[in-house]
Amino acid sequence: MQVLHLDSSILGDASASRTLSAALVAAIQRRHPLARVVYRDLVEERIPHLDGATAAGFRPSGIDRFDAATLAEHARSETLVSEFVASELIVIGAPMYNFSVATQLKAWIDRVTQPGRTFKYTEHGPVGLAGGKTVLVASTRGGMYSEGPAAAMDFQEAYLQAMFGFMGIGDVRIVRAERLTRGGEIRAAALQAAHEAIGRTFDPAAAA
Repeated sequence: MQVLHLDSSILGDASASRTLSAALVAAIQRRHPLARVVYRDLVEERIPHLDGATAAGFRPSGIDRFDAATLAEHARSETLVSEFVASELIVIGAPMYNFSVATQLKAWIDRVTQPGRTFKYTEHGPVGLAGGKTVLVASTRGGMYSEGPAAAMDFQEAYLQAMFGFMGIGDVRIVRAERLTRGGEIRAAALQAAHEAIGRTFDPAAAA
């Protein structure tokens, strides 16, 4: 079994989402010690955002002449989508930034959402090709967005569920820590609750 582990927080060792995503991977490895983990730090190993020439590596753009740097980006896109397709479990550390996902994670999503690889167009609309996987999201937020007046501004978890659903993945599970900017005690309690959820009610190996 291959596990793809992605982190996207810009906060390094101070990151809550990195701590939770690592805990998810550790839980998987305890149950599946032979699992192969592919790790990508999307901040340290930055993926450039799409431009027309880069996108032409996997979708029509009208551009057909490429320099060496662009060909290298085509190769990067192929590597990213291939390891995604080959993975049964995807673990993502996904902090909320400005009500959405980190730009680093968005860049990765743009590279793996490829026609013919992870979805296809049909006469009835697009169809996902990446089914059979489970996505485990370590979601962290400074405020409260899972309920209450700010719920309408949640373009983070809803976006991830929509994008992976578009690619055919219906099993998107979320471990969430909220109100992390509301003081030390509230932060500690939220993280403790998230860790307890991983160990008690969120069994990432169940879908393997």
